[in-house]
Amino acid sequence: MTILHTTLNLLKKAGACGQAIGSGEGYDKLRQHLGKDWPKTKPIALLTVLESNGLEDTLWCLRATLPTEEAERNRIARLFACDAAERMLPVWEKTYPDDKRPHNAIEVARRYAEGKASTSELAAASAAAWDAARDA
Repeated sequence: MTILHTTLNLLKKAGACGQAIGSGEGYDKLRQHLGKDWPKTKPIALLTVLESNGLEDTLWCLRATLPTEEAERNRIARLFACDAAERMLPVWEKTYPDDKRPHNAIEVARRYAEGKASTSELAAASAAAWDAARDA
């Protein structure tokens, strides 16, 4: 299992003191959980943020992962988005049973996250899904 990390500095740079984790409260809550002497450049596992602050703040922290973990963060975020979109497919398919464009887009995005589809395949599937949404 891959564990992503952030730092207090990265959170500040991403605007943590003015948004979600940073409605001020979330950032302060994490600081309290870590202890006042936690170095601002020391990595913080996102699992620690989850433990301290909950899912919403942890998802927000995806924008502030370590630069060396950016590719893995993108892969995980894409797969998470695929899972979320897939949960809505039954709603789409009930109304448009013959339109497989959203289903195809999810499949291609999942393959892309695993390195098994090209950028052009992803772009084409994405464009088709947007066309489906406009057609609806």
